[in-house]
Amino acid sequence: MKKFIGTIKNIWAIEDLRTRILITLVFAVIYRFGSYIVLPGIDPNVASDALANQAKDNGLLNLLSMFSGGAFTHASIFALGIMPYISASIVIQLLCVAVPSFQKIQREGESGRRKINTYTRALTIVILLIQAPAYLFNLQHTMGPAMPEMEWSFLVPSTIIMAGGSMFILWLGERITDKGIGNGVSLIIMLGIIARLPEAFGQELSHRLTNMTGGGLVMFLLEIIVLFAVVLVAILLVQGTRKIPVQYAKRVMGNQKVGGARQYLPLKVFSANVMPIIFAQALMFIPGIVASAIGGDSSAAAIAFKNPQGLWYNVLSALLIIAFTYFYTAITMNPVQMAEDMKRNNGFIPGIRPGKDTAEYIDGVMSRITFPGSLILAFIAIMPVFAQMFDISQGFAQFFGGTSLLILVGVVLDTLQQIESHLMMRHYDGLLSSGRIHGRSMSAY
Repeated sequence: MKKFIGTIKNIWAIEDLRTRILITLVFAVIYRFGSYIVLPGIDPNVASDALANQAKDNGLLNLLSMFSGGAFTHASIFALGIMPYISASIVIQLLCVAVPSFQKIQREGESGRRKINTYTRALTIVILLIQAPAYLFNLQHTMGPAMPEMEWSFLVPSTIIMAGGSMFILWLGERITDKGIGNGVSLIIMLGIIARLPEAFGQELSHRLTNMTGGGLVMFLLEIIVLFAVVLVAILLVQGTRKIPVQYAKRVMGNQKVGGARQYLPLKVFSANVMPIIFAQALMFIPGIVASAIGGDSSAAAIAFKNPQGLWYNVLSALLIIAFTYFYTAITMNPVQMAEDMKRNNGFIPGIRPGKDTAEYIDGVMSRITFPGSLILAFIAIMPVFAQMFDISQGFAQFFGGTSLLILVGVVLDTLQQIESHLMMRHYDGLLSSGRIHGRSMSAY
């Protein structure tokens, strides 16, 4: 405890770090405040009940609600959240891999990065102008007569307000990155997830206290212990790295010899991050639609593929996650480019020839670590379903795995790593009594 208090004092003593943390907290409060500002003409109570019931049975809508911190179900001006920007970023990232013109822009350095950011924002606006009316029409379908008439006088202003709200969230995220601490967009996503934790915690506690036959308070304490253990395992997996030794040749520059040092090329077990889970959840509505079209909504296949707690739903979801893990790893990790960069800097892997052999070696190592990583990622994604089997409420079960857990662990580690860097730069002790915090970049967002 004394060590913790001393660390807090050290953090507060660094003026730049203190200012960054306070700025981050102010922007976080602004974001949470805006999440409760409802669109004009909509009854928030009716909208919240209707959308919450709809999101329970739809993986994609539940994902949108989670990323928006409940603003999606509140019919807030921030209802679309940061998800349109994430979608645009993924599309542009894929284009940078598949389209030569985008690859050329990406290699232009800082000017190329600015162009990519401009294209991403432009695509975000296009997605918003499509998603906002779709959200309003879905709201009309779920609310019925309680929803204002879908006329131009309501549709156009509401679309502009929602698009402006999402772009304002993006602006907040960029300001947090520049002036605050951590990755702004990732922190906003984390805030949306954490905002649901107190309510889920209270519901689970109330459920256990009223259901004494199910174990009562003892069962609740056991759940907290299991959750703590799951978080520890998730941290271990997120930090899991396969280090490939890289030797740099010595060079003579003037009268000095430089190089000759041995470093490591770190390959993450979870290099795809949470993207495979997001891709899989976004596509899981398709099997249900196909089954309904073939056999009707009451058919066994339609019921099986529309039930998020069902066996076949989760088996298919796990298979999609495994497939997308390989796909996303392949498009984001380029062994050929790694080998070329290594060769250009006079580096080589001991026992492996530079060039093609090095690229094949890196590709082989990535394939071997991606397979167990994809299996573990698929298991983490369906862990909330196992939690619900033990009579844990749906809201609280979401924190036992899935996207929520991985994002929370990744963002917290990344933020703590930045705080520790500020401490170490000013010759203070780090956050840990021994070793360093190895965070995980959430730059995919």
